[in-house]
Amino acid sequence: MFTVLGFYKFKKLNLLKKKRSVLQKIFTKLDVRGTLILSNEGLNGTISGKLKDIYFVKEKIKVLFKIKTFDSENLSTCKFKPFYRHKIKIKKEVVPMGLNIFNKKKKNNYLEPSKWNKLLKNKNTFVLDVRKPFEHYVGTFKNANNPKVDNFREFPKYLNKLNKNEPVAMFCTGGIRCEKASVFLNRKGFKNVFQLKGGILNYLKKVKKKESMWKGECFVFDNRVSVKHDLAVGTYSICSGCRNPVSPKDKKSNKYEEGVSCPRCHTKLSNAQKERFRMRQNQISLAKKAGKKHIFQKEF
Repeated sequence: MFTVLGFYKFKKLNLLKKKRSVLQKIFTKLDVRGTLILSNEGLNGTISGKLKDIYFVKEKIKVLFKIKTFDSENLSTCKFKPFYRHKIKIKKEVVPMGLNIFNKKKKNNYLEPSKWNKLLKNKNTFVLDVRKPFEHYVGTFKNANNPKVDNFREFPKYLNKLNKNEPVAMFCTGGIRCEKASVFLNRKGFKNVFQLKGGILNYLKKVKKKESMWKGECFVFDNRVSVKHDLAVGTYSICSGCRNPVSPKDKKSNKYEEGVSCPRCHTKLSNAQKERFRMRQNQISLAKKAGKKHIFQKEF
């Protein structure tokens, strides 16, 4: 059983290259895998490994960057390896929005999952799903609005169109994208901006299915692809043709071909592309039968 830890922290950080080098050695030694993004504005990560090793790495990150507590963290388990390797990246921003989050003290506008449903039931509330369209497709809250932008840098254009007088309830996978979006709206004069504390993952972990207002599953950026209530592994997989999530319903379509295409990309792919993907899938199938790793193995 593997433990999966998601976390983020907005805090001024320095000596990133030196500290990345320290962490890379620890990740390799303990075989901790996943992605960690470092920036002068903070950090964001999802890592997996044995429970004791994850706790060790978590505390080491806190000591290295002088962090008392993360802004948010969520813990779940998985029977298979969610990541094939580890990646520690240094970027200009944790969330690329061209917004300095330290210019002004952030308002405490977090709502616990237990109070989230009440806000959603208010007809005057504008429910905002700040994730990308393909994530929204896998699952979302009832009556949620999605800006349908693929690049988060384009998000401010959408936010500028919202009504300042309406309460805005925003959410994302783990909460980090909402952090910057809420700061942007607060600076624009929005008075009632709320964000789901810990994001969808925290909601699915704490709210019982019979009381839930969540519809579908939640896309995650690892080999689980999606999760359900209690953060159980979901039913989605990834299309090898377009890299979009594929549901069990999609797989029943005559436009779905394992390793080749799905209903979204079947008509967009050329015959040459499909033939190339079929050859790749054949190699994958042969490797699986022989119990070997295949060279086309990818991390979702």
